[in-house]
Amino acid sequence: MSSDGEKASVKRIADAGLSLQVCGLSRVIKTDIDKCLDCGVDMIHTFVSTSDVQRISTIKKTRDEVHKMAVDAVEYIKDHGVKCMFSAMDATRTDVDYLINIYKGVEEAHCDIINVPDTVGVIVPSAMYKLIEEIAKNVKIPIDVHCHNDFGLAVANSLASVEAGASQVQVTINGLGERAGNADLAETVMSLHSLYGAKTNIKTQYIVETSRLVERLTEVRMPPTMPIVGENAFAHESGIHTHGVLVRSDTFEPGVMTPEMVGHRRRIVLGKHAGKHAVKQSLECAGIHTTDEQLNEIMKRIKDIGDKGKRVTDADLYAIAESIIGTTSRGEAVIVLKEVSVMTGNIITPTATVKAIVNGKERLGANVGVGPVDAALKAVTGILGDYKFKLRDFRIEAISGGSDALAEVIIGVEDEKGRVISARSTNEDIVMASVEALVAAINQHLAR
Repeated sequence: MSSDGEKASVKRIADAGLSLQVCGLSRVIKTDIDKCLDCGVDMIHTFVSTSDVQRISTIKKTRDEVHKMAVDAVEYIKDHGVKCMFSAMDATRTDVDYLINIYKGVEEAHCDIINVPDTVGVIVPSAMYKLIEEIAKNVKIPIDVHCHNDFGLAVANSLASVEAGASQVQVTINGLGERAGNADLAETVMSLHSLYGAKTNIKTQYIVETSRLVERLTEVRMPPTMPIVGENAFAHESGIHTHGVLVRSDTFEPGVMTPEMVGHRRRIVLGKHAGKHAVKQSLECAGIHTTDEQLNEIMKRIKDIGDKGKRVTDADLYAIAESIIGTTSRGEAVIVLKEVSVMTGNIITPTATVKAIVNGKERLGANVGVGPVDAALKAVTGILGDYKFKLRDFRIEAISGGSDALAEVIIGVEDEKGRVISARSTNEDIVMASVEALVAAINQHLAR
């Protein structure tokens, strides 16, 4: 009912032939329910406010009126042969005796499942456990929970609910939702699988891929420290940690959950906290071998960069190592950039043309993008032929003032085997800095 576009979206999902049950959300109002029925959903989740603060201030109904509205809505849905879930909105701030009374009423009306929402995210796990336990004593149909994350407790409250008898948990990808969001799918599922030994119908190996898809489509960036799906979830920089995980991964990782289980990868990050074991392994993977004395000098320079607040890229590491060893392990660059030109403006689609030498042969490529940088990077990847790479990281910052400020761009690229290499470039021209960083990262990849 919120808009015609929303209704059209629900109908398209319901008609998509997915191997799942599509559930439509509806107030306890027949016109809302009818809209859900029109969409052909498999289940209707109907809800009404039950807490005194919401009931009195928003819908202005008595407790008896709300009870009747809930029962009538469930009966109406069931009369149409559709599964029904009923939710007492703001359940965690509702008088418990009244809450149970309303749940028993919808159960008698043949509701299939009840939902207990912590609508404003104010309950704590111990209280949530007691509430679900009490409801489970009085209601025999399955219990579902819906937790908000206003105090960062959505996942904890969801897990406490499962402990107390809930059989279904409502989650969202990346925890997206109203205000501070809802219980995160990745955190909830992996806690159930790895810590509780429970099973869900989620194929966990697609968790990270799905998270990144939603991040891209919603344009809501996940922080690198986001549990399980974040860029740093399985990243290690501290020398103590990296030494441990290189010997045995569960020394400084949970063990019961590995990066492979969720479609992630373990990363060793180089910086001022890096240890010799991590640096040595990174160099040896690139075919660069050092003496102890050379390694010590490389370590010193890496820490100097880190102390200045700079991120140490893979290209930085190799350049430092090669300058100290006095030889180069990279050989000839596979890509040698010749020309880059872009056209952009408010009446034309941003377009870029790139000329480069690729494996000794001149190639010319052009592409369009949402902006000049996007177009230029697409043009570069377009002339690579059989080499397949995808952009995994892109960061830009001005390192001087004014409209002609120097821009530093750090780019990470991933090959078909999942290996990621990063490189940086600094230029007054943001487009050139971006292209140069991308070419440097790709050349490092191919050198390895």
